[in-house]
Parts: sequence; C-alpha cells; structure tokens
Amino acid sequence: MKYKDIQNLKEIDSEIQLLAHSESILSWDQETYMPSGSVEERSRQLSLLSGLIHERITSDTVKSVFEGIEKEADLPLSDFNEADQLYLKRFFDIYKKQTSLPLKLVTELTRQASITQSVWVEARGGNDFSLFSTQFDKMLSLVLEKAECLGYSESPYDALLDEYEKGMTSSFVDSIFTPIEHQVKDLLRRITAAPQIDDSFLRRNFPAALQEKAGVKLLKPLGYDNSRGRLDVSTHPFTTKLGFNDVRITTRYDERYYPSGLYSIIHEAGHALYEQGISDKLKDTCLAQGTSLGIHESQSRMWENFVGRSLPFWKYFSPHLKSVFPENLDGFDYDDIFRAVNRVEPSFIRVEADEVTYNLHVILRFRIEKELVEGDISVSDLPERWNSLSRDLLGIVPDKNSMGVLQDVHWSMGALGYFPTYLLGNLYCAQFYRKMEKEEGSLDSFIEDGNFSVILNWLRSNIHQYGSMYNPGELVEKVTSEPLNPEYFINYLNDKYRKVYKL
Repeated sequence: MKYKDIQNLKEIDSEIQLLAHSESILSWDQETYMPSGSVEERSRQLSLLSGLIHERITSDTVKSVFEGIEKEADLPLSDFNEADQLYLKRFFDIYKKQTSLPLKLVTELTRQASITQSVWVEARGGNDFSLFSTQFDKMLSLVLEKAECLGYSESPYDALLDEYEKGMTSSFVDSIFTPIEHQVKDLLRRITAAPQIDDSFLRRNFPAALQEKAGVKLLKPLGYDNSRGRLDVSTHPFTTKLGFNDVRITTRYDERYYPSGLYSIIHEAGHALYEQGISDKLKDTCLAQGTSLGIHESQSRMWENFVGRSLPFWKYFSPHLKSVFPENLDGFDYDDIFRAVNRVEPSFIRVEADEVTYNLHVILRFRIEKELVEGDISVSDLPERWNSLSRDLLGIVPDKNSMGVLQDVHWSMGALGYFPTYLLGNLYCAQFYRKMEKEEGSLDSFIEDGNFSVILNWLRSNIHQYGSMYNPGELVEKVTSEPLNPEYFINYLNDKYRKVYKL
C-alpha cells in the first residue's frame, strides 16, 4: 500500500460523503416538509443514492487498495502516520461491511425504510398496529438477511448492534443492563415511597410559538452555531447532518407539557454540538462523524440531563423562562422548576421519560428486538410482548399501541440494534462528566452563570474533534483512562435523586 492509495481513497470518500449528505437532505425533507403523496418516488430517490454510495465503496479502485487484507490487523500501517492509519482502519471496516452486502439488498433496505417510515407515521397517528405490521414484516426480513450477510459469532443481533456501537455484543449489553435494571428498580421503589413532586404548573397552556422563542434563545449560549444549522419541527425529534457545515435539529412541542419541547431541543443540540465540533481536518472523509450512537447519545444526554436538569441550570434559565411565561410560572422559583422537571414517575413515552425510568424503557426495547431478531417472537407478538414487559419493568400497561409499541420511529427505519445505545450513552456520559469535573473542578458555577463554553471546550478537546477516529471503547479509555464503568452512572442517579426527593 502506498501514499497515493490513500489519496485515491479520499477522492472516492469525498464523493461518498456528498452522496450521503444528499441522501440526508431527502430524508430530512421527508420528516419535515415533504407532502405525504411523495413517498413512493422519494423511496426510489433514496434507494438510488444508497446504491450509488454502495457502488463507490465497493468499487474496483477501493478493492485494489484493500485486496488481500482480511481484517484490520492485517493492514500494512507502519509506513503511515497515526491519522492515516486510523483513516485506513475506518474505511476498511466500512468496505468490509459493504462488500458483504449485495447491492440489491442495500437499495431494497433503503426503499423499504422510506415506505415503512411513512406508514409508521400514519399507523401511530391512527393507533393501527395492523397497518404497520405488514410493512414491518418486510423490513424485518431484509434486516435479518443483512445480519446473515454481515456475519456474527453468537447472535444475529450482534451483527446489527455492531453497526451502531462497534465492538459491542448483546452478551456484554446483557451483563451490564441486568444489574442496572435491579439498581434502577430499587431506586424507583424508594422514590415511589417518598412524597411526590407537584409539576402541575408545567402542564398549563404553553403556546408552541412561545416555546420556540424560549428554546431558540437557549441554543446560542449552549454553543449551537445557527449559521451551520437550523431548528424545525418533526413527528419524532432528531438531528441530521446535511453537510459538514449543515447540522440540523428538530423538536416537537406539547402545549400542555412544557418540558417536552425544551428538553428535545437541548437533547438534539447536544448531538449537533458533537457534529459541529469535529475537526476541519476530517472534512470530506468517513471520519467526519460521531464515532458511535452510544458516544453520540452521551453528548445529548449530558446537555439534556447533567446540565439542563441541574439546579444551577434553572438558576440561570428560570428568569428568562418566567419572562416568556409570566402567568404560568408566577409564584414558582428555580428550585420549584428544578424539582418539577426531575419528577420521577413511570410513563409510557420514552422520549418524555424521567432520568430514572428512561433506562427501563431502553431495556424493554433491547429485550424485545433481540427476541425478534433471534426468532423467539414474531411481529404479530409485538403488542402483547411490549405490554407484558412494560408491566414488569415500569408497572404500567399502555391502553393503546400508539402509546406503546408504535411510539418509536426506529424499527420502521430498520434500525434494530439501535436502542441499547441510549442506555450505553448514559453510562458513557456519567464517566465523561466525572472525568471533566476532576480536570475542571465543580461545573456548577459555570452553569449558573450560563458559561457553557467551559463544558463545550472540554468536550471539543477530548471527544468532538476526533470524529470517528477511535471506536467507542478506545475513546472511553483514551478520555477516562479506564474501560466503560456503569458505577459512575448509578452513583450519579442515587446522589441526585436522594437530594431531589429527600430520600
């Protein structure tokens, strides 16, 4: 392998990134402004682009560079600097996965995802699982075929999980999720036995236009660069990268529950800050993106919860919020708002769940999709299995599927293996935050002053700039000098909610 080989790869990679960003633009439009009658052609447009990306990754030029190499460890790296070594490893991983997938499967997965996602919106709105199940059956068959093509040692679920969290296995996830389940349930029992917090003042009428005004006001001090992105509304809040300098976020507003829109904005801003903080040196390459969904989630959950649900944050933000909603918040101070937004109570909707029960929502979904992929349950079993696990984990059962099995967009996109990354993100987040405090001292005074740049600069220096140069496990050890350790998160939850509920 010679230096010119890397240059050839980067030329192809630049085209791949342009195609991928074009694909993202079409997907973003479908989620925000596209008329419902355009679904069929949009699915073909997206399918065409995914096929073009696949063809470039598996082209003869790329094949000639990696010919004879079976695994990353076999790459001839000694003659290259560290940056090029990491680039070759990342590109090779992408190449190996794409060459294992037939072009027809790649394009059909994209086409079906567009169709199933559109059907999901209709099914969720009409509480009609049967409408969704037919298309999802087709999607599941394609996802299972993909898992077989990618290959795995123990479970087909591992092949899918590795797509979102490189190096992670379902057996490892099980080994950490099971004790977390018990510890979270124990904390929930203690909270349930304590007097409940009144958050009724956050359930008054909060007009969406005013919520947007308050949310946009917050984005700038957090560090979100509006010249490189924008805020829109969608059925399911998300962040998407339409270009190296175009990272957009969406939210949704509930006029009868203010925190829903606010924390969606902060959460998605956390994702966007990660993407906006990637080094310019990685532009136009496969390294110019977050390294995994778990690490990505660590960034969004850090801003949403460790910062946005903290007492210092509400000392900072409550005056502005009260100026926007003076009547709704009259008589309530920052401590009242802080305790109200940290109220813990089992509920049906994951994205609106509190910090404690949220983890049980993720465990529920992980177990269901693993059973689905391994053939233990079928698509028709999903509503009943969902309700059973909801009763076991959360102690509640939804009375309609739109509040249960139909609430998330992920399965319609074929994104099985995605859900564990949400809880893994919480674990990464706590470990990173503890390391940051060791190096920077207490962050409370900075947050209270609205000086979020201290946090953002640390994240930019230690995490964001690297993009996907390191896989999740490597990055955690590089930043914290130890492997993933769930105890940081459990200690955080216990310490925080002992104070919130005066346990």
